[in-house]
Amino acid sequence: MSKALTSFALVAVLTALLIALSLAVARHGYPYGAIGVRRLDGIADAGVFIPIAAVYFFSAMLMMILPIRAAGIVLTHAADALFWTVIALFATIVGCLVARWAFGQGSAVWALLNWRFLFAAAVVGCHFVMNELRRNVLLRSLFFVVFAAATLACLFWSFTL
Repeated sequence: MSKALTSFALVAVLTALLIALSLAVARHGYPYGAIGVRRLDGIADAGVFIPIAAVYFFSAMLMMILPIRAAGIVLTHAADALFWTVIALFATIVGCLVARWAFGQGSAVWALLNWRFLFAAAVVGCHFVMNELRRNVLLRSLFFVVFAAATLACLFWSFTL
């Protein structure tokens, strides 16, 4: 958990510094600053977590039914990579919004109240309790169904509000 928090903080700070640099350059009238802000804002969208969550929940579903060796391969080669992707993307979004807030765009921080960030929280939460889910047969069976429903919901539900 501390490694995840440290990685989150470092990526958020680096992103905030890059956005701050781009905003400062844009304030001085150089068009390159706006290009840098646009590039970093391009990935700063809460909707990007929905397809990542679908793939993560599918890999978690597989981990519930596969034997321990195969489940370990899915964990190390799929679920861990998706978990770190979610950490990096969310840290990038937070860094962008904090830098915008520091440059006087006070309403930028309210973008963190987007309900689609719950998908990122679900992936992180599932990743931290995955060992406990694998130990109990009843929990494995129950969460196989939960992860299957979550995968299908992320793939086929429109989630428009």
